[in-house]
Amino acid sequence: MKVANMVVLAALLFLTTASVAQDADPPEAKEELVAAGDDLILVTPNTQRSINAGLEYLVRRQNPQGSIGSGQYADNIAVSALSGLALLSSGSTPGEGPYGKPLDRLVDFILDNTSPSGFICVPRSTSHGPMYDHGFGTLFLAEVYGMTRRADIREKLKKAIQLIIFSQNNQGGWRYQPQRTPDADISVSVCQIMALRAARNAGIHVPRSTIDKCVEYVRRSQNGDGGFRYMINAGPSAFPRSAAGIVALYSTGIYEGNEIEHGLEYLMQYIPGRQNRRESHYFYGHYYAVQAMYQSGDDHWLVWYPAIRDELNRRSRPDGSWADTICPEYGTAMACIILQMPNGYLPIFQR
Repeated sequence: MKVANMVVLAALLFLTTASVAQDADPPEAKEELVAAGDDLILVTPNTQRSINAGLEYLVRRQNPQGSIGSGQYADNIAVSALSGLALLSSGSTPGEGPYGKPLDRLVDFILDNTSPSGFICVPRSTSHGPMYDHGFGTLFLAEVYGMTRRADIREKLKKAIQLIIFSQNNQGGWRYQPQRTPDADISVSVCQIMALRAARNAGIHVPRSTIDKCVEYVRRSQNGDGGFRYMINAGPSAFPRSAAGIVALYSTGIYEGNEIEHGLEYLMQYIPGRQNRRESHYFYGHYYAVQAMYQSGDDHWLVWYPAIRDELNRRSRPDGSWADTICPEYGTAMACIILQMPNGYLPIFQR
């Protein structure tokens, strides 16, 4: 075994020895980790059980019209799209695999709620601004189109992308409504940036000028401490939007530089389980943080993933769900996406 591999394996074993105990995995799980050699197994058997239970919960919660959500979020596009990303992250695709049929229904639901202008939204079931729904809905369609090459998806996806392009404001960002507004915020903007990246990955044209304006906006949103503020004019850094900001830079093709290094340093203050902090927008923050750490390479990834994995395993409820103030389907979708990040099935999450 090469020396470099031995060092990495030693680091992983140090992390997983503690985390397997917290996971309460049976003894054979630990043996599997040790026997894996150069193949770094991060998704422990207990973690896979949590994932499976979570995905089954999402399928059970699918509504007759194909959406996934409950309460005021019963027909929410964002929650449904994130649930779809969770199912895709398991390796299923529309019409194929254990979750092929639920994915078919999700695709139909989102296509049915894409207007002729390309806007993806169900007005009666939106909150936090409809551009969140549009951004996540577009991201999901882009991932599905890359897998299926369906002409009906391509037609509506192109219109959805054009809407994002035309609603980018002069700062280079986006706000809650599908129109050019005087101001923008980093949270809504990152959602659109990821949709644009997914579409480009799938072969949909996105002007270089649009991406350049995204880069400028995100860079101007970073504070001196490495974190990101909500709007470019002023404001403090916070973990959720800072994780999103780093992912936005990666999504626009910025993979190294001072802004990346300082941003990662800021995020590493928030390693799960090390400090008791106020958990505002918990799943939103960790959805982006796990992507940032995966993209950054093993130095950060091999510390971060076992920590969030063990924390989420502890939070899993007996029915397979994860609780969240938005709705349990949202928390469950986010948790399953985070835990399945090592799978690398979705292009948008790949290095």
